[in-house]
Amino acid sequence: MPYKAKRGCQYPGCNQLTYKEYCIKHQKIMSKAYDNNTRLPDHNKKYGYQWKRVRVRYAKEHPLCEMCFKEGRYTRLDEVHHIIPVSRGGTNERTNLMSVCKSCHNKIHIELGDRN
Repeated sequence: MPYKAKRGCQYPGCNQLTYKEYCIKHQKIMSKAYDNNTRLPDHNKKYGYQWKRVRVRYAKEHPLCEMCFKEGRYTRLDEVHHIIPVSRGGTNERTNLMSVCKSCHNKIHIELGDRN
């Protein structure tokens, strides 16, 4: 499968090319800012080391976005989504997980009403 073209880093004033949203230098800065300003303080209690292991294993088994695949598109996954959120009693069982791209993940959360 061919790679998509590199694009410019989204960090203001950076001209590095990358496959992701930010270059390696700015990825850590933006991740830290996201964690400090957006995530809830109890995030690591819900999503700890065990979740990381489950997520990696599930992503290896399901490398494509499941919603796009149903529509006949082949899109690489960006997120492993809980069908029933952990905050609402969901678990890390495989039956409660779904691999999705960023676009589909945002659509799901907009429909749930927890994003604008």
